[in-house]
Amino acid sequence: MHKFKDLEIWKRSRFFCSKIYAITSSFPESEKFGLTNQLRRASVSIPSNIAEGSSRKSNKDFSRFLEIAIGSCYEIETQLLIANDLNFISENELQQHSTELNEITKIISRFKSTLKI
Repeated sequence: MHKFKDLEIWKRSRFFCSKIYAITSSFPESEKFGLTNQLRRASVSIPSNIAEGSSRKSNKDFSRFLEIAIGSCYEIETQLLIANDLNFISENELQQHSTELNEITKIISRFKSTLKI
């Protein structure tokens, strides 16, 4: 078992989640139950799956939750591209958030590869 609050991947993804909430707060009200909700749920999923997985007794189980967290990263990347297509975020915001998201994805992948399964 790992202490999730001590994990850098959990800390980074939690902070990133706050950023997603901040940027989606400027989305149109009509997107409240659409893209805003999807982005927020996917961003919450990353640190949540890391936390839940860390409580598992085996590294194999933990690894599965990390895979789900990585899947949420890719989901967010797609949704940010759509938000840019719809002019909800600028190209600069897209690049900034995509870069940070890619770093989080790499950190999770590296951590996952260190688990002895």
